[in-house]
Amino acid sequence: MRRPLGAVGPRAAGGREPALEYRVVHGHRRAFRRAGQGPALVLVHGIGDSSATWAELIPGLARTHTVVAPDLLGHGASDRPRADYSVAAYANGLRDLLTTLGIESATLVGHSLGGGVAMQFAYQFPERTERLVLVSAGGVGREVTPALRLVSLPGAHLALSALRLPGMRTQVGLAIGLMKLLDTDLGQDAPDLLHLVDALPDATSRDVFVRTLRAVVDWRGQVVTMLDRCYLTAGMPTMLLWGDRDSVVPVRHAHRAHEAMPGSRLEIFEGAGHFPFHTDPARFLALVEEFTRTTAPADWSRDHWRRLLREGRPRAHPDLPEAAVRELREASRRSAT
Repeated sequence: MRRPLGAVGPRAAGGREPALEYRVVHGHRRAFRRAGQGPALVLVHGIGDSSATWAELIPGLARTHTVVAPDLLGHGASDRPRADYSVAAYANGLRDLLTTLGIESATLVGHSLGGGVAMQFAYQFPERTERLVLVSAGGVGREVTPALRLVSLPGAHLALSALRLPGMRTQVGLAIGLMKLLDTDLGQDAPDLLHLVDALPDATSRDVFVRTLRAVVDWRGQVVTMLDRCYLTAGMPTMLLWGDRDSVVPVRHAHRAHEAMPGSRLEIFEGAGHFPFHTDPARFLALVEEFTRTTAPADWSRDHWRRLLREGRPRAHPDLPEAAVRELREASRRSAT
């Protein structure tokens, strides 16, 4: 059963939902929420979402951290330019925003697409990454919900627009109610996923959503993988948080990532879907607080990075499971064709 977010929300934490702030970076306005003092903790939302998804958790986390929750470019209250919406571009934009805020290093918490952005950030800027918390993160395998595969196809704009026609919202709501009544995994996630569609009120928003999605998903599934670089997390405190009924990114991805990431920690939320921090915010908050309190920030060095690159090639690294190696080989064959 979904627990009310208010259980760890602003009133319980003794704080207020942080207001949006803005910075102009490269000529584009970027929105973010900021609260608290202490070591930096950056919360990165998923595709179609915004910093509001973390709003109930921020006051609790801000008791011990400087919390920054951005609206990624093209999302929330940030600008929606005709731009690069790849995972790497999001990581670069996150670096530049943090630089304007005077934050040189941080623990990154990334959900779904935001998990991929957090991993890419750690890969591109390891010296600025203290820890990783990956929540139902993309980029671990090809599987993804068929709904997102369909949206990656031509004509997706029309399909998304149709969901906003009079009467469609009611019909979709009835379908969601039926899925929940039948206790399907998709029924766990459907209300949150429908909320993402509601957050696409105009053609520009829908265009950004589709362009972002197509950067990571096609009709066959996810096209971006981190498995070939997982060994680089050696020495990087990493925690994986997943719902065992995730219909978007299956929980088997969590186990695969856990095996491939040396020294990582895995926590499964029983009965939760793709948004475990909505299903059980109290446990989520406690885990993140305990993880940051009991682990030391990664101590990055150029020599360590060079040694990993030279000696930790995926096919030779003992911590990379055979299943991951097979997937890498398959990805290589696909790219060659």
